[in-house]
Amino acid sequence: MQNYSSLQENHDQEEQGILFHVAEPTRSKWNHIEDLDSFFSRMYKYHQKHGFVCMLLQEIFELNQFIFVVFLTAYLIHGIDYQLLFGYTPGPGRKLTLGDVIYPIDKWLDNFTGLTWFILIIAAAVFLLKFLTRCYQIIYFWDIKQFYNTALNIKDSDLDNLTWHEIQTRIKLVQLEQQMCIHKRELTELDIYHRILRQENYLVAMVNKHLLPPRMHIPFLGEVVYWTKGLRYNMQSLLFWSPWSPFENPWHLREEYKRQNLRTELAQQLGRQILWLALINLILAPIIFIWQILYTMFSYGEVIKREPGQMGTRCWSTYSKMYLRHFNELDHELHSRLTRAYLPASQYLSAFSSPVVTVVAQYVGFLCGSLFTVIVALTIYDEDVIGVEHVLTLMTGVGGMTAICRGLIPDETVVWCPEQLLQCVVMHTHYLPSGWRGQAHTSKIREEFQQLFQMRVVAVLEDLLSPILTPYLMWRWVYPRSLEIVDFFRNFTVSVVGVGDVCSFAQMDIKKNGNPEWHTDSLLPQTESIPDQYTQAEDGKIELSLVHFTTTNPSWVPPPEAVQFVESVQDEVEPLFDNVDDRNMFASFANLVSSSTTSAERKKSIRTKSIFVEDPSSGNALGLGAPRQSVWMAEGPSVMGPLNMRSSAIALHDRHYRQAAKHTRSMEETTPLLTPKNTSSLGPKH
Repeated sequence: MQNYSSLQENHDQEEQGILFHVAEPTRSKWNHIEDLDSFFSRMYKYHQKHGFVCMLLQEIFELNQFIFVVFLTAYLIHGIDYQLLFGYTPGPGRKLTLGDVIYPIDKWLDNFTGLTWFILIIAAAVFLLKFLTRCYQIIYFWDIKQFYNTALNIKDSDLDNLTWHEIQTRIKLVQLEQQMCIHKRELTELDIYHRILRQENYLVAMVNKHLLPPRMHIPFLGEVVYWTKGLRYNMQSLLFWSPWSPFENPWHLREEYKRQNLRTELAQQLGRQILWLALINLILAPIIFIWQILYTMFSYGEVIKREPGQMGTRCWSTYSKMYLRHFNELDHELHSRLTRAYLPASQYLSAFSSPVVTVVAQYVGFLCGSLFTVIVALTIYDEDVIGVEHVLTLMTGVGGMTAICRGLIPDETVVWCPEQLLQCVVMHTHYLPSGWRGQAHTSKIREEFQQLFQMRVVAVLEDLLSPILTPYLMWRWVYPRSLEIVDFFRNFTVSVVGVGDVCSFAQMDIKKNGNPEWHTDSLLPQTESIPDQYTQAEDGKIELSLVHFTTTNPSWVPPPEAVQFVESVQDEVEPLFDNVDDRNMFASFANLVSSSTTSAERKKSIRTKSIFVEDPSSGNALGLGAPRQSVWMAEGPSVMGPLNMRSSAIALHDRHYRQAAKHTRSMEETTPLLTPKNTSSLGPKH
């Protein structure tokens, strides 16, 4: 270990008889932090979660919520006299009260069965594990609080006034003083991102190379992409967290995984671990499934009762948050992009309507609406009608069905422009598979886009089925790909000084992992240095990630070839700003979205989704500035960064379209026997 502070000793023979007292240098507790991955990740989470008090309250409330769900469920099953409540047994001769139908504690406990006690014991064990884990995390976050308050000189009350970029700048300065990382004197923005996003970059790369997520063929639905939080947790446990994972520690891949001659043996070993994990999931599936049902019921019950139409709104799927994520993109940066893309994505899918569904919705909506009107009229005439058995239930049901059917009927007064709407989506998501260009109006593209932007009810059903499907998919999808996973970690891992082993794609090296079809002719490397398709990232992931990272971190100094590439993109973007006012240019796309919906629908879409979205016609929705209350969500130091990235994404896709067309024409000219159908298969796979 290199020591950056030392004491100079004086050995002057003339002063041997004089005693000198030299104080030892102050060695900070932040010097040489061994696990910088966890440290920087906790720092980022501490900033995004608004400080220690908010995090402490959240942990306490989550524990109390667990206790509440278990207690409420047990009382609903064994603590209520349903025979008396529903009138199946004679009452006390007066109006029932809660005390009449709720058993006292002693009788409630007497009603417990052996199965109930068994489930409660398991719940108590889970709670104890959660409690110890939360206490362990709180201790570490108290340490992070001390670092913010002392080393960075930032109070918790100031966190919401600082962007992550400003926090990151202070971290770089503290590194020069405290030497948190002893392997290099200065930390770059990319070093910090590598530490925080090491595992995330690997997962994004596995999605890009089609190792994840699992895909199932379901009758009448076709191919379905399935990726839930539960499945993701299992994959992270398998690949990163468990003692048998490919990683020896958070920053170092085991040496045997870097040796090609051990690939078969390692694949067999990984396969056994996958099967064991699938078996554990299968054993725990009933308990987890029951918990999922209870949690979903308590979370969405009131929402469904109050406004059933909310379950028909859309949200970005868990898969989309992996597919659309750039390499080295933090959570708040991705969240901001998807937030801005919400309205145009909603309007794009609203442009499609099925004539059959429309006819059925009109018919069912008429029937339910008529029944609802009759019940309301009778209630107005005599309020005692509402007390008739099942009248309130019927009223709620037909009212909800009417709202759902009304949402399925398209607005005949609106003119839709699918191509422009999809382009408006791409301005924020940055990704456009080549097969989508010019085909935005087709049902095939709509179905593919729905995998990314799904109905909320579909997301809820996927989470409910996760305990059942996870062990099956671990066995049928992940297990057969054990060898591919081993090869992936060996082929796409590089060692970086001061950081450790990272995914090679996260280096954003356009020379080694870039796709020539995303470069201009002047930037194309020599033929012998062009990477093969296996080592290339797909969908322009490297190129788009590089431009995004340089936009959000303008002080980062990339390699010369990366600088040249980014400058070439900026050269293509500049004419857009020279000829058209940038605000008006992007406002025109926003106005297209705004004109595609009524004011009521726009307010409803803003109100019902779980993420903050402003009116797309406002400057903030265009990324021209972050809302005051969301400074901590800002992307980079400049408010123009997101706008610049949008124009760069469009320019890059135009470049790719031109280069791919040129490549296809070249193949046809050099190989005239190939038909267009055959040459299309030679292009990039998406």
